[in-house]
Amino acid sequence: MKRKLIAAIGIAGMVVTVAACGGSDSGSSDNSGADAKELTVWLTVDAQNNWPQLVKAADAAVQKKHPGIKINHEYYGWPDKNTKLDAVLATDKAPDVVEMGNTEMLGYMVKGAFAPLDTSTFTNSSAWLDGLKASVTYDGKTYGVPYYAGGRVGNWRKDVFASVGVKSTPKTYAELTAALDKVQKKEGDKFSAWYQPTRDWYAAMSFVYDAGGSIAVESGGQWKGNLSSPESVKGLTEFKNVVDKYMHGDKTKDESDRYIVYGQGKSGMIFGAAWEGATSADPKNDKTGKLKDNLENFVMPGPSGKNMPVFLGGSDLAVPVKSKAQAVAAEWINAFTGPSGQKGLMAKGNLPNNKTDLATLKNDPATAVPATAAESNWFVPMAPGWGQVEKAQVLQTMLQNIGTGKKSVEAAAKDADAAIDKVINTK
Repeated sequence: MKRKLIAAIGIAGMVVTVAACGGSDSGSSDNSGADAKELTVWLTVDAQNNWPQLVKAADAAVQKKHPGIKINHEYYGWPDKNTKLDAVLATDKAPDVVEMGNTEMLGYMVKGAFAPLDTSTFTNSSAWLDGLKASVTYDGKTYGVPYYAGGRVGNWRKDVFASVGVKSTPKTYAELTAALDKVQKKEGDKFSAWYQPTRDWYAAMSFVYDAGGSIAVESGGQWKGNLSSPESVKGLTEFKNVVDKYMHGDKTKDESDRYIVYGQGKSGMIFGAAWEGATSADPKNDKTGKLKDNLENFVMPGPSGKNMPVFLGGSDLAVPVKSKAQAVAAEWINAFTGPSGQKGLMAKGNLPNNKTDLATLKNDPATAVPATAAESNWFVPMAPGWGQVEKAQVLQTMLQNIGTGKKSVEAAAKDADAAIDKVINTK
């Protein structure tokens, strides 16, 4: 899986074979390995291809403190990483550091696959972005370190909106919908003023959280679906309004090929991952020949009057509980994700793992939009059965039923809550 798709990585198909194991909050157990002579680090090919110098810098920092230590690196593509990880976690050959997509973390934490970590030993941990912090936290303990992030933004065609007299990106939701109304009226019903795939639950849940709702809520250690709450229904209703008024494509599709559809020239705007606009403008995707230098990202305004909260995709780094070098593994992670590492990752176009560094990006016009958008963010419920909710595609089914008119918002949300309640507390 390419780096640009990381935000969509799910935990739905994951199988973990490792048994749950104990460990202290600092990770100092019989496997602490403070004097380890060897360290094995598993990363995806993103690091190998895009920032190998950051890996070398982290190695050097650890080797300076532990002269003679041997550091091994293995690199994997996203599609096959978890299959190989699951297999090795069932043996005594576990790696010491492993990269995970942030929505992959939960199932492994629930099963006890990762060692708990002491957050005080990681630079900037107190400033980790909220959505990323949530992805490494389960049952009051921290089992990973955020590595980098990718957010979501609005993107529109300047030429399309200029044709109806709109020459600047919207600062409010009212400005956005007014501009969309003009475009839709001018272009007609074979054109999507806003191409918004119905099954795109990342976008839909942004509306839900903007309205004060949520996917699920926890009370007394038990999770319960919350999509039929008045707040969530309000958000879902506005999402339906968008789909009804501005989306004139196939209302049974998801967002996986949105950048391709956008490049075909039959839509004026998308709300998606920050890379999607530029990828649509790539000559191999741009079928109009007009998208280069004609697309503009903007911070998505929400109906609430605030910036739309966005889902933060990204990667985390974890230490398998079977690692025999947990202490040194934590040192390597801190060296890799610390201030110099974050600076290097930002230079490569990534969002940092913390609010302190994120604030610096807001001052640069080239990065201000994704950095500002990422400040308001949400993450999936950190419930033991969330993976089963994803696997069953509960949210996608609900949204398709809403978007196609098969069910009312209220009925679809109520049915989704019932489906969520059946599995969300199951380990």
